[in-house]
Amino acid sequence: MAVLQMVLLLCVGISFAKDSCSTNVNIYAELEKLKNMDERIEKLEGTLDKVLSENVALKTTVQDSQNKLKSLQMENEALKTTVQDSQNKLKSLQMENEAKKVAFSAGLLESGSGNTGPINTQKTLVYKKVFSNIGGAYDSNTGIFTAPRKGAYYFRFYGHCHGGTTMAVTLLKNGKTQCSLHSWKPASNSNASNGVVLTLETGDQISTQLWANTWVYDDPASYTSFGGFLLFPM
Repeated sequence: MAVLQMVLLLCVGISFAKDSCSTNVNIYAELEKLKNMDERIEKLEGTLDKVLSENVALKTTVQDSQNKLKSLQMENEALKTTVQDSQNKLKSLQMENEAKKVAFSAGLLESGSGNTGPINTQKTLVYKKVFSNIGGAYDSNTGIFTAPRKGAYYFRFYGHCHGGTTMAVTLLKNGKTQCSLHSWKPASNSNASNGVVLTLETGDQISTQLWANTWVYDDPASYTSFGGFLLFPM
């Protein structure tokens, strides 16, 4: 009986030893698995950190790009404003330059030939044969030049007559005499001219007037004429 018990105990010990050895082997395997998993976790953490770092860098890049875009948009708006200002200034200069272009020249008769006068009253001479009328300030229906702007203007007028009758023509500013030309009963053909520089305000009117009981002659050669132009604005 004692021997049987010893045999049984020995068998149990051997079985326990085997179970213990088997348990140790499983623990090592699990430890190895845990170690591998820790390594994988560390790699994943490293990868995650790298991704997070790259994401931060990307956010910074995006923010920098947005800032640059905003800066470019602001520069573009400023450029648009500058261009618009330049266009406005150019338009203003063009308009001012156009306003400076004032000049006209006209002969008395549009066609044919003959005398104007003499009559017993003064007569405004209406020059019908318009050679140029830059700025449109001269009215060929009335013979009156109207200043489109304030400035210094130069005017010149010519008269021609045949013998026997006096020729006299006056240049008027707003109806007031400025200067005249005159030829007293020439024996044959006669020419006379005069010119003047006047300071005019916008709307001032210039015309020429034939004296009463005098005459002028004109033909296609335009011996009798009237002209003027803006020297400079003021």
